[in-house]
Amino acid sequence: MGALILEGGTFRPIFSSGVMDALLDTGVEFPYVIGVSAGITDGFSYASKQTRRNYDILMNHRHDKRYVGLRNYISDKSLFGLKFAYETIPNDLYPFDWETFLKNPIEIKVGVTNVETGQCEYLDGKKLDQQCTMLKATCAIPFAFPIIHLNGKGYYDGGICDPIPVRKAMADGHEKMLIVLTRPKGYRKKLSRANVLASRRLKKRYPHLVKPLLTRHELYNETLAYCEQLEQEGKAIILRPTEEVQIDSFEKDLDKIDRIYQFGYQLAMENMESIKKLLL
Repeated sequence: MGALILEGGTFRPIFSSGVMDALLDTGVEFPYVIGVSAGITDGFSYASKQTRRNYDILMNHRHDKRYVGLRNYISDKSLFGLKFAYETIPNDLYPFDWETFLKNPIEIKVGVTNVETGQCEYLDGKKLDQQCTMLKATCAIPFAFPIIHLNGKGYYDGGICDPIPVRKAMADGHEKMLIVLTRPKGYRKKLSRANVLASRRLKKRYPHLVKPLLTRHELYNETLAYCEQLEQEGKAIILRPTEEVQIDSFEKDLDKIDRIYQFGYQLAMENMESIKKLLL
């Protein structure tokens, strides 16, 4: 059984949306999808079979202050407008196709970081509520978002403790996988100032978050090397943008956003026959 693995990266997964739209346009349906942050959030449109939905949302609302902007800290304690982005958009402006989603036998898992334990948990995406709470949780970058509470637990961004959840997919019985990354080949993560500051601010209240924040770059690089090993062994196909089309996490240039989406679509099309073999 093949698995689709989705890396996060705020707006960078618009590349992944291009890949997934190509899959939908050619009728390629992975039975299992797992990811974190914006990657898996975009993955829900794949599960509901709504092509270009993620593209239209980002292109039409990237510069909408209700979507992302400092004013949202006043109303939502977040850089993103939580109610607008996760409730108004899917329920009113770009309706999520709940009927198709719930009928789809796809298994979809959402990685989140438990703030108390510092461990990753994988939520059942089929239990998504109308407020998209688990999607808020998987995207909850410390201080850009508040802690998101669900089922009596507090969560932050799933990318903190499992940025590319290939091992979870394998533990769930999937030996072949399409891994969609949002950084170009050769990229290696470094310890960021933001993670250092977050670890200091959160240390007293959530001590188990300190190590994941300070070693996140090491885990990412080790996992990336493992993905590349799987590719060499013929167990995985990795699709990722090139340096020429890569975008920033908070990219503002709509032409660049369009270009990387189109690149993801074409790259998937060029590799479609190999991708189909992952499902055999």
